[in-house]
Amino acid sequence: MIGAIIGDVIGSFYEGKIKKAKSKNFELFTPYSICTDDTIMTIAVGQALVNTYQEKEILIIQKELIKEMQKFGQIYPYSRYGKQFSHWLREENPKPYNSFGNGSGMRVSSVAWLYDNLEDVNKYAEITASVSHNHPEGIKGACAIASAIYLASQKKSKNEIKNILKKSLSIF
Repeated sequence: MIGAIIGDVIGSFYEGKIKKAKSKNFELFTPYSICTDDTIMTIAVGQALVNTYQEKEILIIQKELIKEMQKFGQIYPYSRYGKQFSHWLREENPKPYNSFGNGSGMRVSSVAWLYDNLEDVNKYAEITASVSHNHPEGIKGACAIASAIYLASQKKSKNEIKNILKKSLSIF
């Protein structure tokens, strides 16, 4: 999670800016670097999963995810949330809205560190996505990112990760 948060803060200044050339030579932290909605929701999802770690009932986990995401969304209301997600955060009884945006993937990194096999990583990545980003592509994105992080933590090569994702999630 620390890597996701650091990457979010470093990338915040560059988000939405078009770069013609990719370079490894750039300023990591600028005076304009901030944590964004991605960090806020990453922490909220991590907290919800820690709170429900022994829980097997999916609905209870989903309720805790919604509770923590809305709580953190209220604490940090101006964190550049998308229009639909911002509305979802304020709903009394929020429902998934069939999103296939990147939000489900941006908040999922804690799943890769909390669960100790690829099957559980994908199961819980899907659960975290399903509360808002329930479109199959939104779920697939969350599973792909959580799986890639998990596999990298298991010292798999880039090629092995690509092949596993290709086989298990039909991507690439």
